[in-house]
Amino acid sequence: MLNIGCHLSSARGYAAMGKEALSIDANIFQFFTRNPRGGEAKPLDLSDVEALCRILNENNFASVLAHAPYTLNLCSADSGIREFAQRILADDISRMEHIPQGMLNFHPGSHVKQGVEIGISLIAEALNKVLFSEQKTLVLLETMAGKGSEVGRNFEELAEIIKRVELNEKLGVCLDTCHVHDAGYDIVSSLDSVLEEFDKVIGLSRLKAIHLNDSKNPLGSHKDRHEVIGKGYIGLSALVNVINHPKLSHLPFYLETPNELPGYAEEIRLLRKNYRC
Repeated sequence: MLNIGCHLSSARGYAAMGKEALSIDANIFQFFTRNPRGGEAKPLDLSDVEALCRILNENNFASVLAHAPYTLNLCSADSGIREFAQRILADDISRMEHIPQGMLNFHPGSHVKQGVEIGISLIAEALNKVLFSEQKTLVLLETMAGKGSEVGRNFEELAEIIKRVELNEKLGVCLDTCHVHDAGYDIVSSLDSVLEEFDKVIGLSRLKAIHLNDSKNPLGSHKDRHEVIGKGYIGLSALVNVINHPKLSHLPFYLETPNELPGYAEEIRLLRKNYRC
């Protein structure tokens, strides 16, 4: 079964997202726990979360993925920004503990001219402060396109963060197809080679989710601009190969394409039609 869904707005509540996902034949979804450009989140309505959990259970949903805000930067040169990011990440983990099999994805951060080594060190230090042994939520580091001073532009940088985290069994990786393509990994012509490299550097057992996006820019552009499935430089055929690859087909696929709900519904129909596993 293809586990596929898209990014939904949490503005109307958690249960509403579950119903919205069902309306477009999705059996997973991603959402922001708070404004993606802001900080503070609304108080958690546990009755709403329980209603969502009933929907997930009754309809055999796979994993729900929360996305930390884009403003979160664990390796900022500003200690105040780092402390704020740690607090937000800890709060998001706490919220996701109420959703069984929930995962939380975040962009590692930007070192802002401090250098990659310092960036990696600060990210690992922050994770060592917020992760805890009883935690059920899996925290995912996202592969990045390499724009500006982003950390996570290659598999080696993610592997080094994971290596330095004490409770790294609480960590996984979310592979974004647009990001890795823009970072220079040729998933169009050499998907097997890219996965072999991922396995060698990080380990495929760490790969827990895929952001399935086309790209507005060519291979290695380091731009990070998502495109509708089949309309970009990656193309439908390559993305169909991703969802059908024997090492990937069991994973949850989350669409982050520039779409509204009807567009997501069409993409889900298209990808289900081309799923062969």
